Amino acid sequence: MRGTGTPRSLEEIAAAVRGRLVGDGRVEVSGVASIESAGAGDLIFVDDEKNLGAALKSRAGAVIAGKFAESIPASKPVLIVDHAKLAFARAAALLRREPIAPDGSVHQTAVVHSSALLGAGVRVGERAVVGEGAQIRENTRVGAGCVVGADVSIGRDGEIYPNVTIYPGTALGDRVIVHAGAVLGSDGFGYVRDRETGRYEKFPQVGRLIIEDDVEIGANATIDRGALDETRIRRGTKIDNLVHIGHNCQIGEDVVIAAQTGLSGSIVIENGAVLGGQVGIGEHARIGEGVMLGGQGGVLPNKILRGKGVAFWGTPAQPLRQYLKQLATLARLAKKD
Repeated sequence: MRGTGTPRSLEEIAAAVRGRLVGDGRVEVSGVASIESAGAGDLIFVDDEKNLGAALKSRAGAVIAGKFAESIPASKPVLIVDHAKLAFARAAALLRREPIAPDGSVHQTAVVHSSALLGAGVRVGERAVVGEGAQIRENTRVGAGCVVGADVSIGRDGEIYPNVTIYPGTALGDRVIVHAGAVLGSDGFGYVRDRETGRYEKFPQVGRLIIEDDVEIGANATIDRGALDETRIRRGTKIDNLVHIGHNCQIGEDVVIAAQTGLSGSIVIENGAVLGGQVGIGEHARIGEGVMLGGQGGVLPNKILRGKGVAFWGTPAQPLRQYLKQLATLARLAKKD
């Protein structure tokens, strides 16, 4: 994001990221960039002292740096913080944030039901559809081609990118970001087999999908609503592209789920868990608080993984040390043949 945001003074940014400003606080920046590509209106960061010299010689307007920069003479304004990368991310979010436009805007090709309620500053893009009884709160943007179903609620300051489909009754909290092509609240994959005929009949899918505040959902992700109750994604969880979450799943706070992961129905992921790419988890499994599950790991149905900070790997998933021991044993046995 180079020079495309709302210009902010360094004094304002320093207050927002709780940093100590060295230099002229009246300087304004409007974007963020790397050290190599920065221009005069950009903010950059450096979290390693060996890169500080290059940062200070760059064309950037200002630098966010760790405590190591406190005693080094600076040729441009520097914001001193404890965690440079985190402060940089927060500064970037501040620069992206736009003031609320009181009247918002609805594109002339959009279709908004007369009973839908749009808060101040809501923007609805080209060919988007907002259904009966839907509620969209202040300063949320709905991109081109989106479908917001009947009785959907979306909180304030959200970003719904183009071609997202949100099924009826789904609820999104504040500051939720949903990337292009995601489908939220679709029917779960639930069927009952008639043992006499061998045919499958659809089990009711009448529950809801609840997505709490500060969740981000990647492009082309799909999240099913509950069958009879609810699927819930709790505050602060981040979901990558091409992830599938089945019906009745309960995802805790601050969970991270990487691309191409698939979750069957009725799975519980506790707070702070991390799932690597292409993980597969069977129904009714439980992943404990703070568990880290490595890429392509597989968890069998009804299995429980526990151990905050413990890394699991393989299929069926097991603690990393145990998994590596088994690989080493297999390698030794292969050499004997």
